[in-house]
Amino acid sequence: MNQNKSPWSWIPSLYFAEGLPYTAVMMVAGIMYKSFGLSNEDIALYTGWLNLPWVLKFLWSPVVDIIKTKRWWIIAMQLLLGAGLAGVAYSITTYFWLQTSFAFLFLVAFSSATHDIACDGFYMLGLPTHEQAAYIGMRNTAYRIAMIIGQGGLVMLAGFLIDRTKNEHFSWMVIFWIFAIIFFLLWTLHRYTLPKPTTDTLTEKNSAKDIFIEFAKTFVSFFQKKQILVAIFFMLVYRFGEAQISAMGKLFMLDKVQVGGLALSTVQVGFLYGAVAVVFLLLGGVLGGLAIAKNGLKFWLWPMAFAINLPHVTYVYLSQMYPDSMWVISTCVAIEQFGYGFGFAAFMVYLMYFSDGKYKTSHYAICTGFMALGMMIPTMLAGKLQAWLGYPSFFLWVLGCSLLTVVSVALIKVDKEYGKKLAN
Repeated sequence: MNQNKSPWSWIPSLYFAEGLPYTAVMMVAGIMYKSFGLSNEDIALYTGWLNLPWVLKFLWSPVVDIIKTKRWWIIAMQLLLGAGLAGVAYSITTYFWLQTSFAFLFLVAFSSATHDIACDGFYMLGLPTHEQAAYIGMRNTAYRIAMIIGQGGLVMLAGFLIDRTKNEHFSWMVIFWIFAIIFFLLWTLHRYTLPKPTTDTLTEKNSAKDIFIEFAKTFVSFFQKKQILVAIFFMLVYRFGEAQISAMGKLFMLDKVQVGGLALSTVQVGFLYGAVAVVFLLLGGVLGGLAIAKNGLKFWLWPMAFAINLPHVTYVYLSQMYPDSMWVISTCVAIEQFGYGFGFAAFMVYLMYFSDGKYKTSHYAICTGFMALGMMIPTMLAGKLQAWLGYPSFFLWVLGCSLLTVVSVALIKVDKEYGKKLAN
């Protein structure tokens, strides 16, 4: 390091900046389109396509290594993210608001995926190896705070503005201008606060060809791993039901009673998914990580597979009983998010387990691409299925998708000690 900046001066703001655009694109945009009157089928299709940059980001990750420094990419992408979010804000009030807002959201998604590559690489360069594990909790907390502000505070503010102005397009324009302003401030901040690690240097120009050849080797070696087909199947279907819940859950909360929804207000949904959801998601994730560190991945794999599918039962209950008590609904959301957080821990640790080896970093990037694809496909299907089946039958279908998780977990093989080693 060429300077002795405290990690506290840059890690929280950096991972807040990583979480905010993902929240805006994958969580807030769907609620916005719902308030504009789009059908669930269209919302699921559009937001499903927005997963694509995260699916394919491993393809251009070598470019981030070859051209410029990680620090340069972070600052450049934050400026582009601010511009993209401003573009969303501007486009919302135009005549072709759907086409233009989606185009800008896709730009934000692409920029965010590239920003993720640079952030994760910079984190490893900006901290000594022995300190990297110590700040994982700080990273996750900052990311969750971005979720609270994005899908909680700003969605609630959108609801208040809609109630006051009776103008959905104006209200959401204000929200996305706030997103944009936050990113311009982060861009300004990080120009001065991000350290300049001595290891964050430009790659020699004459080695670019070698780097691309090495990347090709890592890609080929990934598909030569043992149990590769089983592993890919697991990555694609472990979250098959949860992905559909993520796509349709908030829309179900917002939809009118006449079409099977709970008819909650935007303010209420903002509270549920910005306060209740994030707290229990974080709690489930922390406990899941501690559990694996104590007993290993193999010991907890089946309980966590059960946990990630437990939320489906709560949505079957909500869609059949239509409770009007916010306490009951909040409890169901808390169970959903805790189950997801706890069950997701096993999934992420398995990705690290499968990526282990000579090309661990590149293989992990490929695994996260399959993870994003495993969210993209069911998200795009969910809208059509819900429109065809209706909410009660749709959530029963999602419950039935748990069988895919069961089959995938039964097929994979895991070292019984893996996970314990991560804690040592």
